[in-house]
Amino acid sequence: MKTAAHNNDRRVVKTKKAIRLAFAKLLSEKDINDITVSDIAALADINRKTFYNYYAGVYMVIDEIENDIVDTFGAVLGEINYKDELKDPYSIFEKLTSIINTDMDFYGHFFTMNGNTNMLNKIVNLLKEKTKAEMIAQTQTGEIIAETALTYMLYGMFAVFQTWFNSDRKQSIEELSELISKMCFSGLNGVINMQS
Repeated sequence: MKTAAHNNDRRVVKTKKAIRLAFAKLLSEKDINDITVSDIAALADINRKTFYNYYAGVYMVIDEIENDIVDTFGAVLGEINYKDELKDPYSIFEKLTSIINTDMDFYGHFFTMNGNTNMLNKIVNLLKEKTKAEMIAQTQTGEIIAETALTYMLYGMFAVFQTWFNSDRKQSIEELSELISKMCFSGLNGVINMQS
């Protein structure tokens, strides 16, 4: 038997998901600074009072989305065993792709952001900081090389996903991930081998 608390939890999750999806959709249509609580509430099919039950304002939604993306992608990137997985990097990108597949609508809108590069820059920088120390420790690369390699990999990955979401998607996201993994890590292998 389902309890009232369980039903309330499901309702909270459903409402917050609707708010986040509405925000992501708006992000693909207009500048981040032009998105209002009224815009989000209307698109999420809730009233403003319901919005304020969960968030103090638009920037709280932004912070939560940024933190969730960083935590989710960072957990996968933080588990990389560079020495082993560089031999078969597709497994890393397979995990990243499975994250996108869990909420294709949200990520579809997120990756088609309308020129909102500050949000993407913040996410990339947070992911870099979250994974750089581990990469340095495992590969004995210097900080500058790790910074450059991670910048290349993360911006490249996000740019390719963004292009794919804006295309006719003739290629599956799994095929795309395999291609990205080869491009990113063949280049990264070359950089690491230069240090040996």
